[in-house]
Amino acid sequence: MSRLYFGTDGVRGPYGGPLLNETFVARLAQAAATWRLGQRRGSAGTVLIGRDTRASGEALEAAVARGLRAAGAEPVSLGVVPTPAVARAVRRTQADLGVVITASHNPAADNGIKFFGPAGMKLTDAEEAAIEALLPAVAAAGGAAPSVRAGARDEYIAAALALLPGTPLAGWALVLDTANGATAGTSPEVFRRLGATVAAIGDRPDGQNINDGVGSEHPEALAARVRAVGARLGVAHDGDGDRCVLCDETGVVLDGDELMTILATHALARGTLTGGVLVTTKQSNLGVDAAVASAGGRVVRTDIGDRYVMERMVAEGATLGGESSGHIICSDVSPTGDGLVAALRVVGVMLETGRPLSELRRCLRRFPQRTSALKVREKRPLAELPTLPGVIAALEAELGAAGRVLVRYSGTEAKLRLLIEGPAETVVDAGLARLAAAVRADLDVV
Repeated sequence: MSRLYFGTDGVRGPYGGPLLNETFVARLAQAAATWRLGQRRGSAGTVLIGRDTRASGEALEAAVARGLRAAGAEPVSLGVVPTPAVARAVRRTQADLGVVITASHNPAADNGIKFFGPAGMKLTDAEEAAIEALLPAVAAAGGAAPSVRAGARDEYIAAALALLPGTPLAGWALVLDTANGATAGTSPEVFRRLGATVAAIGDRPDGQNINDGVGSEHPEALAARVRAVGARLGVAHDGDGDRCVLCDETGVVLDGDELMTILATHALARGTLTGGVLVTTKQSNLGVDAAVASAGGRVVRTDIGDRYVMERMVAEGATLGGESSGHIICSDVSPTGDGLVAALRVVGVMLETGRPLSELRRCLRRFPQRTSALKVREKRPLAELPTLPGVIAALEAELGAAGRVLVRYSGTEAKLRLLIEGPAETVVDAGLARLAAAVRADLDVV
């Protein structure tokens, strides 16, 4: 379904630009609340608001509150908390909506806004389109600041601690990178209370340094620190805490595909993977399918975006899913991607098996894969390009069942993402070069 403003994960862009400014955000919040309150035929409702550590967050939160009040909703600020803490709070309190002000892994100059429904799940394409349809009729007025509700952070921490009771990490040394983001006030406390000795990086947010050379998009510092201090594990979140990547004791970084495969194959061995199903996206390596099938399960794939994963999980009755980027959903705990929960679940496998992460990661044997992200000036429809569709079709025919090609625009940035998998490194290297050349022939690549 076509949407003008929403991408794969909310509305996102440079702060002060045409979308992420106080006026537009207030109108968007009013439209969202109008849509939701119209659904329940009510004249009032509670909307919970969380944000990450960006300097622009406070001003945007005030704008969201104005828009919500203009629609007759009651805005309640949870302060700086991870995105999954907002989803959890919405579900627990049965609030009408949740709003998170974040641009996730993007630089500090960007910001964004995403919505969660009463069950703590992200809105569907159709629901976002319905909100957009209301925008022309709204013009948010002024209003008071939101009320403040304490406790969401502490409740989130308590729920995480309950996954590994006691102090099972006593004697563990780990490195934790919180991306100077929303998890700086939650994940370090959880791991320390579980008994671990924590070496923290990216834990001093100043409003301008979120994701700046740290976090799940920049795990190099994490890996170096793990090796330097002899840690058993490294954990890195993104700016809003719904992702994680891990680093084993040798300094090798594991992405979401490896984490999902570890969790899925371990659960299959114990007979606890609900329905025997792992839900992931088109982006994940074909090796995930092979590993899960060998363990007696099956993989179901969706479009890219963790909300599509969650929607399919509900349809399949599955409780485990995610993306290669590190969005891992354990729906028995959280209704959305949760980097802390994912890390703790993998730690749980390490504790139960007594095996280090460097051994556990061997469950996934990747198909050779190459990726690239090309920045473009304009996102022209791919089907209308003169060269690229033919190159894609030719590569797909050559690869057959031994590989795949995925070409798509980013839902949050002006980039065209290329992915190719195949039977050998030389094949995928050559294929990626052909794709990139076709893109440059058809589009203005920056």
